[in-house]
Amino acid sequence: MRTILELLRIILIFVLLGGLVFAFIGEIYAIHEPTESYSWLGALAILVLYFVLYRNKLQFSGWYKGKGRRKLPEKVSNALVFTSILLIIAPFIMGSLLD
Repeated sequence: MRTILELLRIILIFVLLGGLVFAFIGEIYAIHEPTESYSWLGALAILVLYFVLYRNKLQFSGWYKGKGRRKLPEKVSNALVFTSILLIIAPFIMGSLLD
């Protein structure tokens, strides 16, 4: 039962919070029309950021208390966050260069 509750918690975190953040970022992408077609890169960046947040913080405050709970290595976390930042910026660069 705890596993099902944790899965529901993960879905709510990723869908609701991810949707709210993407709605905000989507409005920023909408300011410059060519960036709208690349806004999916921003959505991917948000998912990666929430993955890092969940693995490093949120999994320790949930219902699941299994064996496999451990933080991501620091280098992996830093690489994923850096990649996410690049993905958030990428639609502006691609929209300016390709369109």
